[in-house]
Amino acid sequence: MSPEPRIVKETFARLEADPAGATSYFYGRLFAREPRLRALFPPAMSIQHDRFFHALTRIVWSQDNPEELTGHLGRLGRDHRKYGVLREHYPAVETALIATLRLFAADVWTAEAERAWTGAYRSAAATMIAAAGRDASDHPPWWIAEVTGHDRRDHDLAVLELRPERPLPFLPGQHVSVQTARWPRVWRPYSIANAPRPDGTIRLHVRARPAGWVSGALVRHCAPGDTVLLGPAAGTMTLDPGHGRGLLLIGGGTGLAPMKALAEQAAASGRDRDVHLLVGARAEGGLYDLPELRRLESACARLRVVPVLSRSRGRPGGLHGRVPDVLPGYLDGVRGWRDHDAYVAGPAPLVRRTVTALQRHGMSLTRIHHDLLTAED
Repeated sequence: MSPEPRIVKETFARLEADPAGATSYFYGRLFAREPRLRALFPPAMSIQHDRFFHALTRIVWSQDNPEELTGHLGRLGRDHRKYGVLREHYPAVETALIATLRLFAADVWTAEAERAWTGAYRSAAATMIAAAGRDASDHPPWWIAEVTGHDRRDHDLAVLELRPERPLPFLPGQHVSVQTARWPRVWRPYSIANAPRPDGTIRLHVRARPAGWVSGALVRHCAPGDTVLLGPAAGTMTLDPGHGRGLLLIGGGTGLAPMKALAEQAAASGRDRDVHLLVGARAEGGLYDLPELRRLESACARLRVVPVLSRSRGRPGGLHGRVPDVLPGYLDGVRGWRDHDAYVAGPAPLVRRTVTALQRHGMSLTRIHHDLLTAED
């Protein structure tokens, strides 16, 4: 390991010992130096603190992988456009970050450490600024979209149909960030639940979370005719256009949304491949989109939709149990399943357990796709 990444990691370990304190100090220094920057952030900063530290952690521990780091920084730079981040904001962040490191890593802080961090930060900032500049030549920082449909499927769940005012490019499996008029500067990511359509509309599956500002607004306080803001599509959980391998799609809860989009794409591609879509839920009421899935299944002879219920008996054609537990038995009945590509979405614990179950049963990790890191960013 070269000296600079080693020094960056060693000093950052001091921040990892007290992430809450370090992050609070960082934002205090930032807003004291540039009070106007506070307007770019949401009213409540707790989630922002966690996301900032997660992003910083990933940048630090990717120092030895320049290709991965460049891709990650490019995505962050493009995504930050929707927050109103400009080139001139980066020096204030540098000053606040170095001040935080001087305090929290004081016992190991040296002139060499300051040079290493300054160089690493400025290199990262340059990559983000360049990515944002390239993106600005082709795309707006956000899209205004009209709510054209709001279907309340349960007391805490709704399917929204949105029509962006201009084409919003995306691939099945990706997600967009949403901001509502009710909560300015608060963005939350939601997977797109359809393949691209000629009319440009997109669907989102939204479950209202306890104290969820955006999700609650979208489910309970949203109606046709309202408008929302959409950030650019992001995420790497997309199909490889160069391959026509069979697909194993696994969605738990509203993690069904990207799996449905991928199933639509596979059905429309004309490729001769099998598609298995496993839909995980606790009980019958969680199969909120099953009628539409059955219609898609009837239109695609090689698509099989399999409900998986963990707390009630399986329905005809379905399975009973937790998805990671029933997967091995199901896969043993699928011819050539080791040559399939697997895509998994849903609550983070479900995704992790399912990925582990697939790997233990013999599927190569190179064939297993999920979006946990991107979603956490």
